[in-house]
Amino acid sequence: MTLRELVVAYFQYPAIIAYLVLSAVSIGVFAWRPAPLVPTLAAILFAAIVYPLAWYVLHRFVLHSKWMWKSKVLAPTWKRIHYDHHQDPNHLEVLFGALHTTLPTIAIATAPIGYAIGGIGGAAAALATGLLTTCFYEFCHCIQHLAYKPKNAWLATMKAKHMAHHFHDETGNFGITSYFWDKLFGTHYNRVSERKKSPTVFNLGYTPDVAKDYPYVGDLSGGVKMSHPATRIRD
Repeated sequence: MTLRELVVAYFQYPAIIAYLVLSAVSIGVFAWRPAPLVPTLAAILFAAIVYPLAWYVLHRFVLHSKWMWKSKVLAPTWKRIHYDHHQDPNHLEVLFGALHTTLPTIAIATAPIGYAIGGIGGAAAALATGLLTTCFYEFCHCIQHLAYKPKNAWLATMKAKHMAHHFHDETGNFGITSYFWDKLFGTHYNRVSERKKSPTVFNLGYTPDVAKDYPYVGDLSGGVKMSHPATRIRD
């Protein structure tokens, strides 16, 4: 895949189109009720800084949690937003998060503080920043999962670390574009040689034994698959 092909594919995804449309709406709200310059810049800076931390927390403690599959109500959401992604990291239909989970998360992480800083205009600026940052994150996520070999050293390193998260040890490298919080909290690793291969890298700990007590994800998935996705045939 060339960079041009990747960009074309990226902008065809409904989730990306939704983020861009909502970003334009947020910018429109800001134009209607603008905040002063300093609060606007503060709201934008806050949203840009808090996003990597919010993603790290959600990725580590929610998406890689062991409590969502125990609930019949939450199990389908967990299956869709992350279990399926680890079951087959190259399955592009689940590459992007579901909008009904991502949009509220982005809004909650950015808009309230933006409002406290600059009112409606500050909230709109922070929300637009969160949405556009999400677009950037998802573009990098595409680079990491699509058949594209980045020439840029930073992108290549970032892709290698994310692929290690998916194919070697899922208990580390939770970041997408930044591994600052991984380094701070001790979940970062540079090379696969630094860690043992995780037996749950493709199923996130949802094993046949777990499924006996909490069958909801297994029922929705047609069973529990433990092996490398390359050895399975996708239904």
